Amino acid sequence: MDRTLDGQAFRMLTIIDELTRESLAIHVRRKLNSQDLSHVLGKPFLWHGSPEHTRSDNGPEFVT
Repeated sequence: MDRTLDGQAFRMLTIIDELTRESLAIHVRRKLNSQDLSHVLGKPFLWHGSPEHTRSDNGPEFVT
């Protein structure tokens, strides 16, 4: 887990196009919830369209 200089934890939600290696979004917060995920995922979908596949390294609950 990453921490700030004052020792507090933070999380990063990064969305990357695996084909082009383009970073589509980076969202940093002390805590992330499902609303953050929905909000951040929505923007690249609007800009680039829905992906054929998604993959998450956070476990099976996010894999579609």
